[in-house]
Order: sequence, then structure tokens, then C-alpha cells
Amino acid sequence: MLNFEYNNPTKIVFGKNQLEKLPAYIKSATDSKKVLIAFGGGSAEKIGLLDQIRAVLSDFDLIEFGGIEANPEYETLMQAVEVCKREKIEFILAVGGGSVIDGVKFISGAAKYEGNPWHVLTRETDDIFTEAIPFGTILTIPATGSEANSGAVISRQELKEKRSMGGPLFFPQFSFIDPSLLASLPERQIANGIVDAFMHTLEQYLTHPTDNLLQEREAEAILMTLIEIAPKVIKDPSNYVLASNLFRCATHALNGNLRCGVPTDWATHAIGHELTALHGIDHARTLSIIMPRLWEEMFEQKKEKLAQYGQRVWNLSGDDVAKQAIAQTEEFLRSLGIKTKLSEYPVDSSETAAIVRKRFEERNWIELGENKSIRPENVERIVNNSI
Repeated sequence: MLNFEYNNPTKIVFGKNQLEKLPAYIKSATDSKKVLIAFGGGSAEKIGLLDQIRAVLSDFDLIEFGGIEANPEYETLMQAVEVCKREKIEFILAVGGGSVIDGVKFISGAAKYEGNPWHVLTRETDDIFTEAIPFGTILTIPATGSEANSGAVISRQELKEKRSMGGPLFFPQFSFIDPSLLASLPERQIANGIVDAFMHTLEQYLTHPTDNLLQEREAEAILMTLIEIAPKVIKDPSNYVLASNLFRCATHALNGNLRCGVPTDWATHAIGHELTALHGIDHARTLSIIMPRLWEEMFEQKKEKLAQYGQRVWNLSGDDVAKQAIAQTEEFLRSLGIKTKLSEYPVDSSETAAIVRKRFEERNWIELGENKSIRPENVERIVNNSI
């Protein structure tokens, strides 16, 4: 078992009819009454969630900032940073899914930073965010796990780039998770959320067999639960039991627990982010395009774990279980309405593989994966084979 350190300070408030507790949680995090409420495209308004929040926070001085995109856009977030500075905001409440929460993580750090925040994201300098406005979340979409971790990914469309950030400053103080909100989501978002949780789990599991038996089984439990509930919860998102299990899986997939004492990969995410940046394809869907092809490219290194995954998670047997596992995974993704080839999307992908390889080389991302053996030339082949 590998050495590890683990700390997750986020308080999870799980279940329906919990919002009356919100004022107390904010008061425990700040002495200020001035709160910025950050949200996305308006769904929280349409379903009445923002009205409920306004009502329970009637004693606070609320300032609202809406319009954070599905891939939080740097320029939009910088507008929120200016609001925070001008209004002297001392607490932020993120209301939405992972994109809004990721955006708030950036806002919270950039609002306390005097330099160029983009340089922190690109690591062009040694500067880092050293302070952050405390924040909490009200989660509306089960997907990224951002409600229970300290990581974020920020987009900058003018450069067609996505960059990551994180650190101990960026754990939410608390996260309210109400599974009944799933019923308000469109099928596309639910399917994306299932895939996000599935892929986050696989990035921390599908490397090579380890002696951390607990983490192996916990990852397999999340995968098996998602497989079991996926078609049912898409069909009936108002089923509270199914919705609760989906929210729990998505949070647990990326709250830091699954990585304890095991090797992790994350190369699929690194490549997938570039497809989103270049072509605007949903995050979950870029992962679905890349992961099967990455497994094929790195098959010899991953075949033992692929076989374990096929046997334990999919109950496969016979010859070539590892290859069967790849096919079974792709079939599962497609059963959710997720396309697994870049050519199935209305984008010009003729130069994509070469562009992604060049970016990885320029950033010195030359040793990816659990064995640090995924080179830019592997990345180029993976993307080409994904077309």
C-alpha cells in the first residue's frame, strides 16, 4: 500500500428539506453578513431554489452573480472577482453543479490575489493563491465531486485552453446535497453526471492491481452501483432512492478517498480537457471518447487490472476478459446515449491529434499515467484512434 495523507474538511449536509440550516453554517464560517450568491444559467431560478435561498438568508446582505458557464469561463469569473473586490465580499455561496463550484473556487482565490490569476493557472510563475474567500455550496447536479474536493478546472475560450487549480484553500466549508433536485435535470445532464462519476472512479482504479484491498473494493462498489442504477435513474429521476445513490456515488468518486494508498492515472482527463477546450464537447463525453482508446494504447500495462475489472465489475469470464471489459465499458457508455468517437460530433478533428500533442510537449507533459509512461506520441495516437 502506498503512503498517503488524507484530509477532507468539507461538511456534507445530505438530504431534502435541509435549507433552514444554511444561515447557521454561513455564520460559522464568517462574521460578515455580506454574501455573494454565484450560480449558472438560470435553472436554479426556474425551479425556485434561489427563492428558497433568498428566503432563508433574509437577514444577510445578498449580492447575486449569475451566468457562470458549463465550462466556467475565465473572463466571466474575472467579472465576479471584480464584484467581490468592489463589494468586499467575505463569503460566497455556489449554487449549481461542478462548473459553478469550480468557478467559485477560482473566484475565491483570485479575489484575494494582486497578480495575474491566469499565470497561477498556467504556472508561468511560481506565484500561487495564498488566501481565499471562504465558500459553501448547494449542489444541484451529481457529477464532478467538486462539492467535496479542492480541485477546479477553468476554461479560457479565447485561447481554447482549460487549466486546473486546487489546494487546501479550496475545500468548501460545507455542501448541501439534496437528491430531490435531480428530478429537475434534463436527461443529458443526468447521463453526463453518471459518466463523470464512473470515469473519476476508473481514473483512480484502472491502473494495476494493488494490495490496498479496501480501496479496490470501494472503487468497484461505486462502479457496480452506477451500472445498476444508471438506466433506472435516467428513466425516473424523481425516484429519491435512486437519486440519493447517484449523488452519493458522484461525491464519493472524487472526495479524495479512492486515491488513498493506490496509484492513479488521470491521463484521460488531461487529454479530454483538450477536446473540450478545442471543440466545446461536454467533459463527460470527451472522457468517453478517450478512455477506451487509451486503454487499447496502454493495453499491456493495464491488462491485468482490466481483467480484474471485467471479472469483478462486469462478471465476465472466458478468454480475453481484459478486451471484453473495454468493449463492455464502451457499450455501457453508448447505452446512456454517449457517443464514443470524435467523428460522431460536428467538429473538424483533422488537426486535433497534432494540436494536442504539441500542447503537451510545450507544457512538458511528457510522462503521464500511473507509470509515467504515456508520452506525447502516445497521446497523438490515442486521439487519432478516437476519431
